Amino acid sequence: MGLQPLEFSDCYLDSPWFRERIRAHEAELERTNKFIKELIKDGKNLIAATKSLSAAQRKFAHSLRDFKFEFIGDAETDDERCIDASLREFSNFLKNLEEQREIMALSVTETLIKPLEKFRKEQLGAVKEEKKKFDKETEKNYSLIDKHLTLSARKKDSHLQEADLQVEQNRQHFYELSLEYVCKLQEIQERKKFEFVEPMLSFFQGMFTFYHQGHELSKDFNHYKMELQINIQNTRNRFEGTRSEVEELMNKIRQNPKDQKRASQFTAEGYLYVQEKRPAPFGSSWVKHYCMYRKTAKKFNMIPFEHRSGGKLGDGEAFFLKECTKRHMDSTDRRFCFDIEAADRPGVPLTVQAFSEEERKQWLEALGGKEALFHTFNRAIVPRPEGGAQLDKMGFTILRKCISAVETRGINDQGLYRVVGVSSKVQRLLSMLMDVKMCNELDLENSADWEVKTVTSALKQYLRSLPEPLMTYELHRDFIVPAKSGSPESRVNAIHFLVHKLPEKNKEMLDILVKHLTNVSSHSKQNLMTVANLGVVFGPTLMRPQEETVAAIMDLKFQNIVVEILIENHEKIFRTSPDTTFAEPTCLSASPPNAPPRQSKRQGQRTKRPVAVYNLCLELEEGDSPSPLKEDPPSSSQDTLSTPSPTTSAAHGPPGLDGNHLAADGGNCGDATATTPSQTRPSMVQWLNMQSPTTPSSNPAGTPPSPRMSPFPLSPAASIVDKLPECVINRKARAVYPCEAEHSSELSFEIGAIFEDVQTSREPGWLEGTLNGKRGLIPQNYVKLL
Repeated sequence: MGLQPLEFSDCYLDSPWFRERIRAHEAELERTNKFIKELIKDGKNLIAATKSLSAAQRKFAHSLRDFKFEFIGDAETDDERCIDASLREFSNFLKNLEEQREIMALSVTETLIKPLEKFRKEQLGAVKEEKKKFDKETEKNYSLIDKHLTLSARKKDSHLQEADLQVEQNRQHFYELSLEYVCKLQEIQERKKFEFVEPMLSFFQGMFTFYHQGHELSKDFNHYKMELQINIQNTRNRFEGTRSEVEELMNKIRQNPKDQKRASQFTAEGYLYVQEKRPAPFGSSWVKHYCMYRKTAKKFNMIPFEHRSGGKLGDGEAFFLKECTKRHMDSTDRRFCFDIEAADRPGVPLTVQAFSEEERKQWLEALGGKEALFHTFNRAIVPRPEGGAQLDKMGFTILRKCISAVETRGINDQGLYRVVGVSSKVQRLLSMLMDVKMCNELDLENSADWEVKTVTSALKQYLRSLPEPLMTYELHRDFIVPAKSGSPESRVNAIHFLVHKLPEKNKEMLDILVKHLTNVSSHSKQNLMTVANLGVVFGPTLMRPQEETVAAIMDLKFQNIVVEILIENHEKIFRTSPDTTFAEPTCLSASPPNAPPRQSKRQGQRTKRPVAVYNLCLELEEGDSPSPLKEDPPSSSQDTLSTPSPTTSAAHGPPGLDGNHLAADGGNCGDATATTPSQTRPSMVQWLNMQSPTTPSSNPAGTPPSPRMSPFPLSPAASIVDKLPECVINRKARAVYPCEAEHSSELSFEIGAIFEDVQTSREPGWLEGTLNGKRGLIPQNYVKLL
């Protein structure tokens, strides 16, 4: 039942029930007022959202309009031109649509917001004012009556008559006000039905108009859309036709690249590595140049170009050739070398290196080269400088001297350690620091001759020049493992443990450096060098891998994480003994263990498995990383292209590196030799397994095992899912995790798959079995024997 009507005759009785009916009407009007107020707020938000959407659509339209396709060649087909113009058409369509949307937004304000605000202020506001008067008169009327009735009957008649007249007049005024208020209440209850709904109808009419305009625009666009679809299909068909031709030409060039060379104005052109002499004890560096030679003019041009730095083009050099001489193997430690002598620099040959012996012959033929007249008795071979950067007393002096200068003069310099110094100055400073006498005389703290960026670059260069990185090749992979998985606490504990496995000198120098970096990070508000930024700078410096591979580059971001942990937990890691009782980091229950690494079936040779290459994004300063990378979440797989095998001999290790690589590869230098991990020192995973042994009896039901954290295969007894016998023959097994095959020799399967004829594989960590008639390899820690 709705509201009860207010009878005018009840204004004179003013009964309790009449007052209850009035209060019910007042409550309904208050509810209506709040609803309209909230609706106006929502309407304004709707207008704001519409304007934001319109602005975003217009920006999108502008982006479409401003973009233009580039094409190969010197002309386009009609279809291609139509496709090019389509973006402008799309832009115009959106522009027209947004013009209609703006009209709709304006109409919402005029047709909905303003009428509702007017109704609320003028009508509902008037009722509120009438209610105030009515309540005030009620209070006055009944107060006067109470006072009147307390008059004594002994008063004079004239006085009593005057009081009676005053009360009667007040009561009449109250009745008139009550009649007007009751009339207003009932009037507004009826008025709100059309005063409120009519603006809503206008609002929806505006919306219908907008959508109708959109429909009309769509109809007008339909014909163009059909034509554009034909243009796209024609272009696609041409692409399919030309692609086969392109592939055929590509195959021809692949089969006979020499016969398919284009005509050129140069007699010879291509890449050569040019030797650049550097001050002792750093020997020389080899910088790649693109070289061009024109025989008729005997002019030789060379331009330094480094592909790994995003195609950075250096300043070119040109000279007239005097002569070219082939270098013998016993005159240099590099192959495929020859000397070039410029006409304006007689007696100062430039040593260059070709990519192969065949290319060297081609260059010698083009340059008119001749065999070198080399005799061991009349030409002394300059020995390679001995010594260099070492982890000795001199090295500690260099480190402390540089750190003291940085903390005294430049701790608040913005971009500290990110901003690099001039290469020639850095080399000169480092050469002086490497000399005992000159080092003692250097006063970096008070000298204005050496900029702070030169000092920081010299410090980094010294660390990169060490024969082995400060955190050692042997523990490199073990440091990476905890950075890839586990809880933050377990990562800190694992790295804490590993730091104390470092040789004493390495740990001492690392302690001094990390303490300094902690101090640098504490001034990050001024120098902008946060812990993360310092990790980016020093990760590749302190943890460069022994073998440069795609997998090693993929681990670069994890090296940064390790350095961040060292900085953030310096006091704990270097001032306390490691806790050997912390639990092994557990993985998410949905994550299966990592498949073991694959080894070649041929002894001593590794099978290279494909590794996904991600778009990493770390903006490193030049020289802080071997190559610019972009960061992205890594794959959970620990498998790499360079998984060392205990049977791998030195012949299969990384190529030897020397000081000549120092500038060319941004610091990845050192006399590297192929080594295998020490058999006496346990790996990180073995240590973790010792702390938290996992057996079927100790695992709670339904709890998956921890992932295999090491790329090295564990023994069968260390299996995570089940303890398998050393030799498995003709057994059945059930999959406890799903697996997607990465090789044709592996099997893909889901949880619960049953394998037949399961037996131990010659590849550690793998089984061989049959599933659905196909035989292949199965990760040992993905199954349970039945």
